[in-house]
Amino acid sequence: MIRRLLPTLLLGLGMVGAALPAASAGRGRIEPLALPALHAEPDPVAGGRIVDARGREVLLRGVNVNAFVDYWAYDPALFTTYPFTPQDADAIAAIGWNVVRLLVSWSRVEPEPGRYDDAYLDEVLDAVRVLASRGVYTIVDLHQDAWGPSLAARPDQGCPVPPAFGWDGAPAWATLDGGAGRCINGARELSPAVLAAFRAFWADETGPGGVGIRTRYVRMLRHVAERFAPLDAVAGYDVMNEPNAFFLVPGQLEALADLYAEALVEIRAGERAVGAPPRLVLFEPAITWADFGAGLPPHFPHDDQIVYAPHLYQGGISAVPLSAEVFERARAEAALFGGAPILSGQWGADPRRASDPEDGYFERHQALQDAFRFGATLWTWREACGDPHKAGEVRDGRIPFVWGLFDVDCATNTVRGMREDLVTALRRPLLRAAPGPIDAVSWDPEQGVFEASGEGARRHTSFVVFVPGTRRGRPRIDSEGLLGVHRLPAPGEAYFVVGRARGGPWRVAIVP
Repeated sequence: MIRRLLPTLLLGLGMVGAALPAASAGRGRIEPLALPALHAEPDPVAGGRIVDARGREVLLRGVNVNAFVDYWAYDPALFTTYPFTPQDADAIAAIGWNVVRLLVSWSRVEPEPGRYDDAYLDEVLDAVRVLASRGVYTIVDLHQDAWGPSLAARPDQGCPVPPAFGWDGAPAWATLDGGAGRCINGARELSPAVLAAFRAFWADETGPGGVGIRTRYVRMLRHVAERFAPLDAVAGYDVMNEPNAFFLVPGQLEALADLYAEALVEIRAGERAVGAPPRLVLFEPAITWADFGAGLPPHFPHDDQIVYAPHLYQGGISAVPLSAEVFERARAEAALFGGAPILSGQWGADPRRASDPEDGYFERHQALQDAFRFGATLWTWREACGDPHKAGEVRDGRIPFVWGLFDVDCATNTVRGMREDLVTALRRPLLRAAPGPIDAVSWDPEQGVFEASGEGARRHTSFVVFVPGTRRGRPRIDSEGLLGVHRLPAPGEAYFVVGRARGGPWRVAIVP
């Protein structure tokens, strides 16, 4: 029998829950873990910003969590996900992250046409509240890979090439593949059945009950918004993960733009129905963006609360190298949508690279995130041995190697613990909230120096920096234009540096 073991959390993180003290500095108390509602402030020249209800620019940094995904199981003896626990939330907060991209599956939200599984959404909402109690926002991501779990090849398929796996996303009732073949043609997205299901979706072909499949999808998004919008801890919604709209296929990018326009209408209607303010709506380019630099949808009608969310896998799983030019291209594309803020919903690489002192991928990527003020969520928190991402490794006769922050022995399906080198590469000073617009933020791991600065801070507006390490170390904190700068305890062996702005220019530096 397979044992479902929760990991032993390593590194002496000394994790705490929500009951961290607040402290006074200037006007009122500074509460580092508070999560005021977020909104976007677009800027086509300098790049858009995500700002909270207190007027602070917020940098959202975090990780993807797949605990609620309805994955196809390639081996019934292996589980496909790990449950999400309060201990997971503690560990996420102890790394310093302030956002989770929480994956949910259409196949679970709407198991039958027009019937929503609110018990499932209640489970997801419970996780949102647990994260919020640790000072972590949630992005609700409608996740899909290769359309859905029902498109695995049948045993009698007789494929001359590898048979397709199932994945995650759409329910079987919404899968209008027309009986197309289920053999892989170079990539999972190129299975004929996957291509056919997406063609039907983009064309809004009529499904059960006489309603178009794309129409069903955006109605489902409205229901999700009605359930999640009342919580300020919900940063927003990612409309569709890695949409399979090819720029070489006539009409597909235009249909992707239509999807985003329709999704915005339905999401905003859902928010109004429950008296909630508009949350951020994240939209992605097509899946071809990473390697071909193509797939941006044409302009679509939108409000100013959208966020551009390309997956910046360059230097990781993409053949394109990691470079500032990739980030500049993302900013240029966001400028076409009014200068929307940017949050990369996925980035990452083989976690073993964190153990190579000559590699530096994780450090370089985070440095670019700082330089461009991009939000970002790493792929991924946990991966299970039964995850369909591992199926190809099993078929090649190898024992799978899982990604994520947890090392798993897939021979025995047990968790060894957290990957210390990866945690070290990711656990660094993070500017959670700035007292005004950020001009520059940087972390020099060699010198151990963190700096952030900006202009136009409103008087008495607070700032929060997460800093790993004990307060006993007493690094020097230099500041300009800031009042009452002091330390507060943070989750794990860490502390917050907090204070308030005098108004105007500001700067903070944390030096060994």
